[in-house]
Amino acid sequence: MTFTTCDLYDDDETLQSVSLQLQNLGGRARFSGPVRTIRCHRDNGLVKQTLNGPGDGAVLVVDGGGSLESALMGDMIAAAAVANGWAGVVIHGVIRDRVDVAGLDLGVKALGSNPRKSAKDGAGELDVVLDFGGVRFRPGAMLHSDEDGILVEA
Repeated sequence: MTFTTCDLYDDDETLQSVSLQLQNLGGRARFSGPVRTIRCHRDNGLVKQTLNGPGDGAVLVVDGGGSLESALMGDMIAAAAVANGWAGVVIHGVIRDRVDVAGLDLGVKALGSNPRKSAKDGAGELDVVLDFGGVRFRPGAMLHSDEDGILVEA
């Protein structure tokens, strides 16, 4: 991919810019695709189920409420995302296995990492509108991410 978020924003100032400072944790620093969403708290069952399905170049945005208490994705789920054609994952929360995740061809942005596992009950909501980092994430909206940040269609 040859885009930069700076150039995209200069061309279209209606794009929303995520103000939350998320870390680049995946092996692909630059990624884009249509948004899919999950809202969950300390339970990655729905994240695992979704990333084990076809991604078709989409970006999964997960609102974990900013919790740092347990990881919402690890290396096995991230590897499934790569195998299933997901472009990236943006997590308002933390991941685990960050060294292994960094070696995968997947865009990953998250608050950081924590080795603690999350629950696996599948609690949460799929394809709902999310709000965090000053941005409204609507399923289907285009998301662009690089080293400078994340832009989302309004």
